[in-house]
Amino acid sequence: MAEIKAPVFPESVADGTIVEWHVTEGQQVNRDDLLAEIETDKVVLEVVAPDNGVVTKIVKQVDDTVLSDELIGEFEAGASAGAAPAVDPDQPAAPVQEKQATDGGEPVQATDKKGDAETDHKDQSPAVRKAAKESGVDPKNVEGSGRGGRVTKTDMASPTLKADSSIKSDSGRPVAESTGERTEKRVPMTRLRKRVAERLLSASQDTAMLTTFNEVNMKPLMDLRTKYKDKFEKRHGVRLGFMSLFVRAATEALKRFPAVNASLDGDDIVYHGFYDIGVAVSSDRGLVVPVLRDTDRMSMADVESKIRELGGKAQEGKLGLDEMTGGTFTISNGGVFGSLMSTPILNPPQTAILGMHAINDRPMAVDGKVEILPMMYLALSYDHRMIDGKEAVQFLVTIKELVEDPSLLLLDL
Repeated sequence: MAEIKAPVFPESVADGTIVEWHVTEGQQVNRDDLLAEIETDKVVLEVVAPDNGVVTKIVKQVDDTVLSDELIGEFEAGASAGAAPAVDPDQPAAPVQEKQATDGGEPVQATDKKGDAETDHKDQSPAVRKAAKESGVDPKNVEGSGRGGRVTKTDMASPTLKADSSIKSDSGRPVAESTGERTEKRVPMTRLRKRVAERLLSASQDTAMLTTFNEVNMKPLMDLRTKYKDKFEKRHGVRLGFMSLFVRAATEALKRFPAVNASLDGDDIVYHGFYDIGVAVSSDRGLVVPVLRDTDRMSMADVESKIRELGGKAQEGKLGLDEMTGGTFTISNGGVFGSLMSTPILNPPQTAILGMHAINDRPMAVDGKVEILPMMYLALSYDHRMIDGKEAVQFLVTIKELVEDPSLLLLDL
């Protein structure tokens, strides 16, 4: 008999919550099969089977809080599901559960939980199941807009609840009630959402945050992308986007203005001799910021490939702690959602964050003439305790110049 334990959490993570068991007691599994998921303040950690065998006991249930390396279950290596796990002969057998027929008929024998789960999930996509786990709303209680009443991910994002039930979360608390056409939904915040809220509030209260703005002509970059995107994708196997050039431009600007790449540690200023740029990504679980390491050593193809990889992990909730910590600067692109202008909030202990926005055609004065150009507003929020206004403005102007003339990056000018 072996123990199933929670992973060893980093020092910055106090505890976690079991959000899902993927197996039941008595179920046979293979080595490295996913057993459970534990959500911490930053990421979701996976617990896998240590060997081939049978899960004999689940000690910690869904929504239970667990500590680092705490026992959450028991496992018998080499056993098979056909042989029932050893039980205490003095312990009474578990009663067979029954459920009442919905039409008021005779009680109906409950089926195996695993069988029920497979039936319930058969017509649900992974995205729908994940949204259901996050919100606590059962898709069976949501009006589906898909073919044949199928519930889609969009339905789960803004659910229209069926009027014949009061829907409860996994914790038993009502999360939605329907009263005619007016509905309410109450769900507990996830650990990640709580952590994001705490950090954003702390950033606004504990820093002297100020934002400076500028605008950039995106036509040169768009022309460059149009000219070389097919060759770039054929050569490197990844699409050429705008983010890679902004990462390169930000890296060059950080080299010229080291204070923007520094951080505060109490009364000390820590100047970093490396460039680890975080790229804010919106996922179903909330905002996460995976980090690109040593961007000064990365090509544009490397940047695009890594962003794609980290973005995929973010959507699947599989980012590791090492992929989300230690950044020295952050870039947030609200333009993908249509944002025209915003003031991004700092990601402490970093002292600056760059905000990109939507590209819109606007009339601009060029050499005494009016031209229609694709323009983007840029915003740089910074901690005024660390960075002077002159440095912040010059940093943003440097990015503007490099984006408007990409050849400056290629020629190292």
